[in-house]
Amino acid sequence: MFTPSEISSIQKLLIPNNKIVIITHYNPDGDAIGSSLGLKHFLSQKGLEADVIVPNDFPKFLKWMPDAKKIIIADYKRKQAGEAIYNADVIFILDFNASHRSGNLVGPWIEKARAKKILIDHHQQPEDFDFVYSDVNIPATSQMIYHFIDSLNETDLVNKDIAECLYTGIMTDTGGFRFRSTSATTHRIVANLIEKGADPAMITSNTWDTNTVSRLHLLALVLGRVEVVKEGKVAILWLKRDELKEFGFQKGDTEGFVNYGLSIMGTQVSAFFMEDLYEDFIKISFRSKEDVDVNQFSRKYFNGGGHINAAGGKYRKSIEETIEDFKEKIAEEDF
Repeated sequence: MFTPSEISSIQKLLIPNNKIVIITHYNPDGDAIGSSLGLKHFLSQKGLEADVIVPNDFPKFLKWMPDAKKIIIADYKRKQAGEAIYNADVIFILDFNASHRSGNLVGPWIEKARAKKILIDHHQQPEDFDFVYSDVNIPATSQMIYHFIDSLNETDLVNKDIAECLYTGIMTDTGGFRFRSTSATTHRIVANLIEKGADPAMITSNTWDTNTVSRLHLLALVLGRVEVVKEGKVAILWLKRDELKEFGFQKGDTEGFVNYGLSIMGTQVSAFFMEDLYEDFIKISFRSKEDVDVNQFSRKYFNGGGHINAAGGKYRKSIEETIEDFKEKIAEEDF
């Protein structure tokens, strides 16, 4: 958490005359959107206006959240996003650890911005900003936003909108509260959010009960050819670009596919490989159990990173070559 001195300095920045911008990472997920909107609504409770900027579009199943339609998508509104960042007095950097994680467009804008920059994030190896709250042991940035509000002694300002957004972020980044980083503190905060108006049934339905027929077709294709290697410890799933096109892929359609590999009895690692729809690279998602560190594995071999049990990567070979390289590398791992 921020030190008392840092909290005091941040409080002095949170004044009506200052222009505040909240930015999250490229390809925003539930925690990115939940933490950003949760913070926006909290600032609004304090009488402060803030713009939420995302580098590119985010899945439809997250657009039910309060004020999601007010988010500025830089890919679509480049001028508005650029001017907001340029004119900002305060920039909150949420759910990513380095400027380049916000993409080739927004990243350089962050670096050039004159604003005071406040990082709140749970990924490893954060860049140095004016204020840094980084904790890899916390399962979601949305939980960290609650801790930040608590450090300001203002949890009494948490209303239904804030509660819904933060609950969504925590729920999605913990895999429905199943990942081992989910702590007793996490559950206590979730209980507080429910008391403030978050409806678990409604949030779960709006976020996860949103399958389209095309998404189910893609899932059936993936599950129909799942491969298990390394004596049953590693599951491999994959999709090609032409398959995405055939079934009308939309952003977010493959969310959670990688988790199915971990549901196989005896597996400790699941890897999902997908050809990018527009660019010539393979997008990779890794998940693991217990002490198997896919973060270091992804950093070492696949130009990625993330958390111990959840990481991603990119690889500029064919999908067949990528999977073969993965098999070779994973065979060398001792677990």
